[in-house]
Amino acid sequence: MTNLVTIAQAIAIISACWAIISGVGAWKREFIGKRKIELAEDTLAAFFEIMDAIAFIRNPWSNGNEGSSRNRATYETEAESQLLDRGYIVFERYELKKDIFVRFNTLKYKFMAMFGTETESIFKDTNQTLNSIFTSANMLATHYWQRQGRVQMQPDEFQKHLDEMRVQEGIFWDRYNENDEIRSQLSATQKKLEKVTRPCFEEPMKTYAIFTKQWFKKG
Repeated sequence: MTNLVTIAQAIAIISACWAIISGVGAWKREFIGKRKIELAEDTLAAFFEIMDAIAFIRNPWSNGNEGSSRNRATYETEAESQLLDRGYIVFERYELKKDIFVRFNTLKYKFMAMFGTETESIFKDTNQTLNSIFTSANMLATHYWQRQGRVQMQPDEFQKHLDEMRVQEGIFWDRYNENDEIRSQLSATQKKLEKVTRPCFEEPMKTYAIFTKQWFKKG
């Protein structure tokens, strides 16, 4: 009888320990899962804000004062200054939305730690898209627009100039259609981000559901 009591006590202790360990494990999984969901939500929200900010930066409509905050060089002619100011518009607009981009990039390392180092490409692609707008602005303002109508070119050279300028303008200005290069790049990045975070928002299948689910249809 004493042996039975001892065994029962041991079983009770083991059961209690298992319950504590299971409870701690469940709490830990729930805590980590909650943090993961919050980080996914914050990153998605920040990315959607970036998409809106880039749309604002690339808006082709402008008032006459935009770009005028650029520091002008003393040797610039008025015509040159106007073209350089036009290119500077995207930089001015970026400054108005800068906090959005900073906030998104501060999430980078937390996101990589939680979802894997390969997710760094999401942040790199986003920054590369933004940088391509700045690059096009510089090229248009300092080269293509400056040459347009001011430098004599042979017909084939002029056609090449026009083709290259239109490519850069397609990056600089929003075309508002599915062929827009920047919109396509952001859409591809959005899909990558949504693919990584999707499991956070899917309802996990409980253990009892696995055994009660009707896996095969009758007949």
